[in-house]
Amino acid sequence: MISFNVPPFTGKELDYMRSAIDSHKISGDGEFTKKCSSWLEQRFSSPKILLTTSGTHALEMAALLCDLHEGDEVILPSFTFSSTANAFVLAGARLVFTDIRPDTMNIDESRIEEAITPRTRVICAVHYAGVACNMDAIMNIAKRHNLLVVEDAAQGVMSSYKGRALGTIGDFGCYSFHETKNYSMGEGGAISINTQGYSDKAEIMREKGTNRSQFFRGQVAKYNWVDYGSSYLPSELNAAYLWAQLQVADEINTDRLATWGRYYEALKPLSDSGVIELPCIPPECSHNAHMFYIKCRDLDTRTAFIRHMKEGGITCSFHYVPLHSAPAGLKFGRFSGEDRYTTSESDRLVRLPMYYRLSDEDREQVISRVLEFFASR
Repeated sequence: MISFNVPPFTGKELDYMRSAIDSHKISGDGEFTKKCSSWLEQRFSSPKILLTTSGTHALEMAALLCDLHEGDEVILPSFTFSSTANAFVLAGARLVFTDIRPDTMNIDESRIEEAITPRTRVICAVHYAGVACNMDAIMNIAKRHNLLVVEDAAQGVMSSYKGRALGTIGDFGCYSFHETKNYSMGEGGAISINTQGYSDKAEIMREKGTNRSQFFRGQVAKYNWVDYGSSYLPSELNAAYLWAQLQVADEINTDRLATWGRYYEALKPLSDSGVIELPCIPPECSHNAHMFYIKCRDLDTRTAFIRHMKEGGITCSFHYVPLHSAPAGLKFGRFSGEDRYTTSESDRLVRLPMYYRLSDEDREQVISRVLEFFASR
């Protein structure tokens, strides 16, 4: 049986978790939390990155930092996970869904401006599969209309746009370290604070509305409840688990890119003949091989393909059901313009097994099974 995903494990995770336990500091903001934050800041050239309990909570923090009010609107793609939308709904905003580009499955930057109203406050750019949105266009629109930009870079750790790390281009960037991501702490995430004036507020928000972090740095004589917040600080055990992977981040990235490249090479003849479509990586983007997907001709073909792979002991998976068609999407938002690609492209997309240390033998078995399916049709 070849699983769709196997969480990354390097071998040092348990040693670091034991070290955290032995230090009698497991509640967060200890040695490993600081190491992870520092590594991310330096690697991504971010002024401030805070670990969070999940990518979802990173998005919730970003939405709260945007200071949204009832009636405010947020523009986002419909092809994304519910966490992207929930964060802004919980902050009191209405959702305005827009169509996606069929090449990258990212928000169509040419559809954003027509979705802007006097109530628009935020554009949320979701970097699907670790491939960047057109951030030049999005940032230009945001600047002209005085809007904030939140990057949902949950899938984008180690990816970049024109040399800049995803999550560091907008006002706020949000990462995920869920077990399905390239780097994992089980459940966890991080928020990058890229605009001056928000770092202190983010720290306070993450620490239940207190200035506890400032107290431990000796900046205040005692810590107090100073603003609203919640418990967004992850356990030191989770941070210790993540630290083991960040230490070999390039090795993990190279390994995944090798699998991605082999899939692409082997399946390109099917793409060249028009049988399937393969992922598109624009030249200005450097991706992280978060996933490898193909697009079948239609929904019926995809359904048959997933069944065929499962019968061969290989787990493949479709992805998001467009949010604007979901019950909560209808309740909390609206779709701007025409759904030209979101639903139709979602119906065709299927993801192949992709994870760190996927063996050459298993990878070739996946490829063989894919080729076998399309040869029979």
